Amino acid sequence: MKTILFIHQSADLYGSDKTLLYLVESIKDEINPIVVLPEEGPLTDELHKIGVEVLIIPVIKVSRQLIASLDIFTIPFKVFKAVRILKKKLNNRKIDIIHSNTLAVFLGAFYSRKHKIKHIWHVHEIIKHPKIVAKTYPFLVQKFSDCVVFNSKASAEHLYKKRPKLKEKSIIIYNGLDRNKPEISDENKEILRNKLFKNIKVSSIIVGLVGRINKHKGQRLLLNVFEEINKKNKNIYLLFIGSTTQSQTFLLDELKKEIKIKKLNNFVTIVNFQKNLWKFYDCIDIVAVPTTDPEPFGLVAVEGMLSKKPVIASNHGGLKEIVEHNKTGFLFKPKSEHDLKCKIEKLIVNQELIKRFGKEGEIRAKKEFSLDKYINNFKALYHSL
Repeated sequence: MKTILFIHQSADLYGSDKTLLYLVESIKDEINPIVVLPEEGPLTDELHKIGVEVLIIPVIKVSRQLIASLDIFTIPFKVFKAVRILKKKLNNRKIDIIHSNTLAVFLGAFYSRKHKIKHIWHVHEIIKHPKIVAKTYPFLVQKFSDCVVFNSKASAEHLYKKRPKLKEKSIIIYNGLDRNKPEISDENKEILRNKLFKNIKVSSIIVGLVGRINKHKGQRLLLNVFEEINKKNKNIYLLFIGSTTQSQTFLLDELKKEIKIKKLNNFVTIVNFQKNLWKFYDCIDIVAVPTTDPEPFGLVAVEGMLSKKPVIASNHGGLKEIVEHNKTGFLFKPKSEHDLKCKIEKLIVNQELIKRFGKEGEIRAKKEFSLDKYINNFKALYHSL
């Protein structure tokens, strides 16, 4: 049985965190996985539940904050220290493959090179800023990987522009998942909707945005659009589901302040990060993914489609490969409040269109982005190395 060392950047349960959990859980009977994380969190809890070994050590994560603080010059020393810690924790166990589950971590790249282990670099990002990082990553990925896995054509093309030769040792594997919870009953749906919003009617429509609260997921953009819609239509509600990182709690405070200033407290609700999202998707009527930066994939769009909801998404990045415009939802011009408003209004006046898009979305998600397809592609890759 092969032993694969997975190295990941966080212990949360958002997009790339979830895809790692799904992958490890699905292969653990055939492959021995060990997961390296920088801290304890929801992901470590889930991994422990399924009996997967987790090592907590520095993974050498490159972030905007690291660049801004000029700590980037300390990276070589941190890498050397982390490599030694990892070697000690592994205690001479044989590792067949190292799978770095994000561009942002360096530990796997250098550990694999030092100990002559096959290295898969799994790219979940489209990094454009800071420019020094955007220019450096293609070189590092080319030099320190035996195989590069991209989660979309969009994330692949972004690096191909700088390093065309990456095509020779790369593949595209779309993220995949299955809905593992049945749809909640209409009764429970109404109970939850009434917990979220006071005096909400059965005929009311909830627009939902699921994702970490940051500057790029589009919460402020959607809020501005919703304010305009609310002036004419008081039967529409807005639900944000997600939390901030510890260093960016001010963004949540700013969002709450903006809701209050716009006098939308009765129409907009913020719910912290949830492990069980499916019941919330069941209460949402329209899923919005208004990212202001290109999303490398967009797992939320697939989750919405698996929940039979139409998806309105920014027309850039990997979202263009998931949402079929005018069939499973709408794609709108990125950052355009006017276009986003038009797309939402097209749906809220047409319940039949909401149902049709939702049905087509479920069919597409199950066919193109299934967990089986995702897992089988990785199993084939692991066995080929």
